[in-house]
Amino acid sequence: MLHKNRSTRLLALGGAFILMCRIYIVSAAYSIDLLTMPVFPGYSAMMGAYSSAGYLQRGPGTERLSFFMNIVDLRQTTVRQIESLLDEEAVHWREELHWDYRGALELIKRFLEAHALSGCVAYENGAAAGYAFYVLEEHKGLIGGLYASPRFDQGAIAKRMLEEMLFSMRAIPHVTRIEAQLMPFGGPVDKTLTDQGFHLYTRQFMLLDLHKPTEFRISATTGLRFSRWHDRYFDPCAKLIYLAYADHVDGDINDQYRSKAGALRFLKNIILLPGCGQFVPSASFVMHYPGSDDLVGAVLTSEVSPGVGHTTQVCVLPGHQGHGLGRALMLTAADALRGLKFQELTLTVTSKNLTAVHLYEQLGFKTLKTFTAGVWPR
Repeated sequence: MLHKNRSTRLLALGGAFILMCRIYIVSAAYSIDLLTMPVFPGYSAMMGAYSSAGYLQRGPGTERLSFFMNIVDLRQTTVRQIESLLDEEAVHWREELHWDYRGALELIKRFLEAHALSGCVAYENGAAAGYAFYVLEEHKGLIGGLYASPRFDQGAIAKRMLEEMLFSMRAIPHVTRIEAQLMPFGGPVDKTLTDQGFHLYTRQFMLLDLHKPTEFRISATTGLRFSRWHDRYFDPCAKLIYLAYADHVDGDINDQYRSKAGALRFLKNIILLPGCGQFVPSASFVMHYPGSDDLVGAVLTSEVSPGVGHTTQVCVLPGHQGHGLGRALMLTAADALRGLKFQELTLTVTSKNLTAVHLYEQLGFKTLKTFTAGVWPR
């Protein structure tokens, strides 16, 4: 088993599920070694077309693959071997999502050095072309990150790494559910996930320019009070999240929302640990009636880059939805960030959640990227 201090630090690893700001713990005791497996002539016919310039050689009456791919256990890899990949990935997060991913990558490096992170690395002709890792929480596995360099055939590499990791994860006896949320710059994954029996959901990464004025003002909230976040709200907010996501599509994607205990773990992860940026209590609010700690709504905010906030959670109690409370929460958080000299605010939303998407668009949010969330079994 992992040393207690190490397993605690592993809670801060999130990878692409950082987008849902869910952090999971790795259990190395259940990880299964990945075999080093070369790609052979004819692999493209068996595993899908491969046509990367410089790798496919054609001649009169002949066609053969001249590259060599190894899939290696991530725990057999050093930081130095994949550091260029990590640096390249950080540039994508910064330029495409306005997100400083270096903190998460430093954690990944730390656990690589300790040989404590389960996953795989793809090598082509001796060069690291992609890496992926997964983490475990009780009955569930999460593909925490996947990145294939655009300098290689991203499709073939992402497909191969996913297949290897899923084979290993499904061989773990207690794993009955696998979740994945993967950024599009890591490589195409939809077809492979579908072929592997995943149900897919489209999600949007949205951004609000806080310098632009908004035409909306915070409306009356019929006696409700806004309070800044305090640790006494952990339990009431967990109850709120559990109730707010009952029979909701996001509860299908993130099963932590399906119980109060799971929601409490989610809250502690996004507030106490750095996997989803640095929590900003002065831009995080709960909504309740005077004299009561029972919550009607909440909005939580973290800082993911200097001057860039990220809404890690916003929800309203059923029965109070549809009355402008979600808008009031978002406007209150945005105003607080402006007061702190933030320039931008980001969030993620499931495209099927049309009411929320419409609200964010009304508030001025623009979609930067769409990405895929997948859940197995369907």
